[in-house]
Formats: sequence, structure tokens, C-alpha cells
Amino acid sequence: MPLTFTLDPAVTPELRDGILGLWTDVSNAGGAVGFVPPVTREDIRPQLVKHLASMVEGQVRLLVGHDEEGRVAATAFLTFNTHRLMTHWLWLYTVMVHPRHQGRGYGRDLLAAAADAARGIGGIEAIRLTCRGGLGLERFYASCGYKEVGRIPGAIRVAPGDDRDDVIMLLPLH
Repeated sequence: MPLTFTLDPAVTPELRDGILGLWTDVSNAGGAVGFVPPVTREDIRPQLVKHLASMVEGQVRLLVGHDEEGRVAATAFLTFNTHRLMTHWLWLYTVMVHPRHQGRGYGRDLLAAAADAARGIGGIEAIRLTCRGGLGLERFYASCGYKEVGRIPGAIRVAPGDDRDDVIMLLPLH
């Protein structure tokens, strides 16, 4: 059963807790979403609060996918550029699908919904994201139409002696 996607849902306590749970579960399953396991909800909460505050300021839009039971199953944050010469593209951050839904094509569905959302904003010509090297994420994003446009070797330190590339990907929307 496909996910149901909503752009800019009302941020209720249930939604906030659902995103927090998703982010914690994805992180603890080894997902490259800004943390290294093990993490708790309290470790992640400050970063979620920053995203939510940016939403209130109009700098970020939230895309949420709910499963057939109404649980938060996927998210992505579409973040506008503040530099006046870069307002024609946006960033996609914290792209997550719950581990229990892996292998069902929901990641592709999430990226397609994010591209549709960006096209609907008006004036947005491309989506840019970064991903952690060493996990095969570049191949996944490439299979969804993204192109690698840059790579910074060793920019992400997962642990002492475990540095990963920061891979920059771009999806033109036209």
C-alpha cells in the first residue's frame, strides 16, 4: 500500500512525536540522517526543533508520508536558499523512510513527491542534497534522477578513523 504524502501539514504534538520517533529509528538503524547510533529521542529533539522553527520562519517546508495505519513513515524537509542569487533551487534535507518500510519503493515515492512539491512552489528549477558516502546512497539517488555534482573527500567524520565523503547531488526539475 503506498504512502500518503502531505506538504506543509499542521504540526501537531502527534506529528512532532511521529517525526521524532522516525528520526530516532532511522538513525539507530544506521541511516545517514545527521546522527550515528545509538541515539535517543532527546539527542535528536534539538535538531527537530531547529527544523520546526525554520518552518515557522518560512525557510523550510515539510513533506510527510503516512502509512496505511496513519503513522509517520517518511519525511523530507525542503529548504529555501536565503542568498538572492540562489533562490531558483532548494535543498532537500533529512530524507527518511522508516526501516520497517525499506524495500517497498517508498524512498523513490518520497523523492518523487519532493520533486512534485518543489515544482509546485514556483520558480524552483532544481533540488540539491548531500549524502554520506560509503553507504551506496549515491547510487540510489542517481537511480532517482539525481546527478553527482561534487564530492568532498573525508568531510564527514562518523567516528575516529572513519571519515566519509560528503557527496553533492542535483536534480534538475525541467
